[in-house]
Amino acid sequence: MKNIKVGDKTFGEEKLFLISGPCVIEDEKTMMNSAERIKKVAERLDLPLIFKSSFVKDNRSSVDYYYGPGLEEGLKMLEKIKTTFDVPVISDVHHIGQVKAAADVLDVIQIPAYLCMQTSLVTEAAATGRAINIKHGQFIAPENMIKPVQKVEHFGNKNIILTERGYVFGYNDLIVDPRSFYEMNQIGYPVVFDITHCIRRYGIPSSDPAGGTRQYLGPIARAGVAAGIDGIFIEAHPKACEALCDAASQIDIDQLEDFLKPLVELHYLEKQYRK
Repeated sequence: MKNIKVGDKTFGEEKLFLISGPCVIEDEKTMMNSAERIKKVAERLDLPLIFKSSFVKDNRSSVDYYYGPGLEEGLKMLEKIKTTFDVPVISDVHHIGQVKAAADVLDVIQIPAYLCMQTSLVTEAAATGRAINIKHGQFIAPENMIKPVQKVEHFGNKNIILTERGYVFGYNDLIVDPRSFYEMNQIGYPVVFDITHCIRRYGIPSSDPAGGTRQYLGPIARAGVAAGIDGIFIEAHPKACEALCDAASQIDIDQLEDFLKPLVELHYLEKQYRK
């Protein structure tokens, strides 16, 4: 069975697990409200939770867009959430200079899709001993995700998550290929489906309703669970349409529980089928 340790908690294929939170760290009231409500949803559905929010969103398409509070302030906020709500936390790192400070707070260090083959970044993160979530780069075949995995394993670190977020098809669209779930499952670590970023319309401002296609969230999430994923990555916000980043693709926390319920049931059925 594919299980990993995140802090004192176990995440794997037996229970569907959840990675969720606002896309980027915002004001304290929004963040604490989000963490409290998402944790309650996860508890009611018996979903192991990792709280996610980025201290820096480094791949914004304009310098005028909200970037995040930065490393120091962002990590303070994540540490407060972690201790207040007893929940593991995850955020992205973008260069090796962020890794040491991030590892002092984060339970899971996330390697962005664009950077998954950056040896210096992956190995610096792996050497911390923290769990590592590697997002599948749009530019490599899913079976080739074994390469960054082996870089992490080189440091004796086998607490690894692999996350699918679609590949580029034409311009601005990300398309999900179900074969990717099969191929990454063969690598032997929990596989997560990032449904939030699969529905982004790149090139369109995320504050524009046309910048996301939320109507596809349910169908693609169910397809991923039926294909054997172990976790769901969905960004959630108290008022998604007012979020400072990815407003068109996040889900309102009010809608999160009803959205997740059929996925939990489907995961159970898929597990029974595999047995």
